[in-house]
Amino acid sequence: MPFIVVYDANVLYPSSLRDLLIRVGQVGLVRAKWTDEVLDETFRNLKRNRPDLDEGRLDRTRQLMNLSIRDVLVTGYEPLIPILELPDPDDRHVLAAAIKAGAQVIVTHNIRDFPATKLESWSVLAEDPDEFVLGLIDLDRQAVYAQACSAWPAVLRDRTGRSPVCPSDTLACDMHACRQAIGGDRYIRRADGGS
Repeated sequence: MPFIVVYDANVLYPSSLRDLLIRVGQVGLVRAKWTDEVLDETFRNLKRNRPDLDEGRLDRTRQLMNLSIRDVLVTGYEPLIPILELPDPDDRHVLAAAIKAGAQVIVTHNIRDFPATKLESWSVLAEDPDEFVLGLIDLDRQAVYAQACSAWPAVLRDRTGRSPVCPSDTLACDMHACRQAIGGDRYIRRADGGS
């Protein structure tokens, strides 16, 4: 059974990362979760920081996100918030959602705001998205890479300009283009079988 993860707002903000994280949830590599409060923060920041983006399209993206994964929304976590202690009290809702959902992992860029000493009694870990994706590659590199190919076909074109073919039994896509899309040499080494 896939493990349960809660995505923090800051990992849902960048569209390419958001796309990959949703896709790994859709195919069942993980049971992805978020809350309306997380989405409020994500889309409030997008609207404030990216006035060039159409608000109607952002609202539609939010709706589609909630429809994209079965049982993705965590509710009923609010009573836990006052009893939780984190360096940034505004992040307690994320931990509360993780506890309510029975999540093992919170995926966030703000690791320092989720110290292990505050999470361990709840059996929750905080992972940055790089480590999270690397862990998924360790579990099923072909499935993760297939999702990356689906998420970023324009980025993952081969040298002839054709869209890559990602058969289930090989890693035929250009790993160096994938590295650029998902952020670093660590993905290449891990996907190629290195460490």
